[in-house]
Amino acid sequence: MKIQLSETYAIRRYRFSDAEALTRHANNIKIWRNMQDTFPYPYTLEKAKWWINRTLEEEVASNFTITKDDEVIGGIGFLHRDNVFRKTMEIGYWLGEAHWGRGVVTQAVQAMIDYIFKKFDIACIEGRVFGWNVGSMRVLEKVGFEKEGILKKRVFKDGEYTDLHIYGYYKK
Repeated sequence: MKIQLSETYAIRRYRFSDAEALTRHANNIKIWRNMQDTFPYPYTLEKAKWWINRTLEEEVASNFTITKDDEVIGGIGFLHRDNVFRKTMEIGYWLGEAHWGRGVVTQAVQAMIDYIFKKFDIACIEGRVFGWNVGSMRVLEKVGFEKEGILKKRVFKDGEYTDLHIYGYYKK
């Protein structure tokens, strides 16, 4: 699967050859601070290779890389929920700091929304954003997510509490 976002940016599956670029862009405390604790810091080459291998073993591909000129600069993916939430997916993403502020994530999230709704029989895509990550909130709002609630002090990260903002995007 490859989704072209622009002449230079795209979304595609990871490759083993992506490990060094993944390490270079993901090894940033500013990114780590906005991710769940499963996203490591420091982000080492060994951890990048482990992640790439994990994504390539997925039965249904759900984790992809955002690329510029075919080099990894970020990641985007979704989590298929289960049980009574089986018609909902959760979206997540990150982008290397050198590429912030260019609209790349907004394009990638819109493309992933389209992909998810075409490929899966679901009703909702959910986004969860830490209270201090205003940039990510703006991304979701730009593509049509609605803020549905705020869970107070639900996240403990980097030695402090923050709220968790819940967003939803519904099939039209």
